[in-house]
Amino acid sequence: MNRWLVRNGIFATADENRPLIQGWMAVEGTRIAKIGEGEPPAEWLESVSETLDGRDLLFLPGLVNTHGHAAMSLLRGYADDLALQDWLQNHMWPMEAKFNGDDVYWGSALAAAEMIKSGTTTFLDMYDHMNRVGEVVEASGMRAVLTRGMIGMVPEDVQKAKLNDAVTFAKEWHGAADGRITVMMCPHAPYTCPPDFIVKVVEAAHELDLPLHTHMSETRFEVEQNVRDYGVRPPEHLDRLGFFSRPALVAHAVHLTDEEIALLAERKVAVSHNPVSNLKLASGVARVPQLLAAGVTVGLGTDSVASNNNLDLFEEIRLAALLHKGVTGDPTVIPAAEALRLGTVNGARALGLDGVAGVLRPGMKADFIAVSTSNTRFVPRTDMISHLVYAASGADVKHVWADGRQLLRNGELLTLDEERIRHEAQARFERLRG
Repeated sequence: MNRWLVRNGIFATADENRPLIQGWMAVEGTRIAKIGEGEPPAEWLESVSETLDGRDLLFLPGLVNTHGHAAMSLLRGYADDLALQDWLQNHMWPMEAKFNGDDVYWGSALAAAEMIKSGTTTFLDMYDHMNRVGEVVEASGMRAVLTRGMIGMVPEDVQKAKLNDAVTFAKEWHGAADGRITVMMCPHAPYTCPPDFIVKVVEAAHELDLPLHTHMSETRFEVEQNVRDYGVRPPEHLDRLGFFSRPALVAHAVHLTDEEIALLAERKVAVSHNPVSNLKLASGVARVPQLLAAGVTVGLGTDSVASNNNLDLFEEIRLAALLHKGVTGDPTVIPAAEALRLGTVNGARALGLDGVAGVLRPGMKADFIAVSTSNTRFVPRTDMISHLVYAASGADVKHVWADGRQLLRNGELLTLDEERIRHEAQARFERLRG
């Protein structure tokens, strides 16, 4: 088993008990073996095959993107500055109807390249042709939670085909890529899926022993429509359908009442907070401080680059720290260390990867990144966690590892052919645009 270590590093661990360590970290195979202050003991130095000098580098857990649609990278900038329903129904869905498996593959590869280069090692993806997304994850070396998104407002035979596709995908891919791929079951949203279809998806999740994911309460329009159609708001609606009887993650959760926040906490439902996308589509601002105070696990997501328009999770971390200060008028809300946890350990917990990723600690998977501190944004060297949250960006990422394997070295991708990906992605978009 390969054993190597980092010396002379600063480690922002995302661990509340030891948030910052100046010293060394040893990696054994796919896991972190030891992390300590100062110099490594002689026995560690003698037993490793390689040593990395961590001088001028700040190490932290690989970032965790808890909600997105990777293949939609092909639609970056295609339709901006529109309301959500107009954007979806008149622009996104017509273009996405033209997608084939190759489009999904190259769009997802474009997203994977961007995520790795900006420090994301784990992501959730909700889309179609998910076996092609799985191929990208397998090749890239990333960790991913993959979900076959299902819009259920279709004839019953189409519903059945979609659900069968999702079940087959789950059986074939859950635990694939040496365990780096896990699967969730995913009705698209309460407003795009009839109640009986959501119940069928929940039943399948129970049979497969898998978590559930969906969009929920993203816009006021969606909430009002749910009340018109079903007599209740989305959280109560999903609860009545048994959705929260499984471990569940909901994306957005912008428009929640106090009672709904309490319900999510009671049912142990996690939330993917997507601040940039929610602002760009004018969906609103999720009540993250209240969710956190209630004990709800909140992670961060970019959504797709069609509504973001990038996959730099450092932006989401910084905005999560700033936005809620402005909304609440309280500058102490979501301090830097907590914002960093939203993008790391909280995200891993939201994806069911608690104890696997999201924190630098012995026994955890070796999913971590190194940010260069040899630039003006990290001077003076005061509070390095503050610098990560309020000053750094994905452009500062120099090295990336996932599952103990290096994916990025000195800003260069090691597992993906970036030049070909850019070429193929442009060609796929030209085909879609016709």
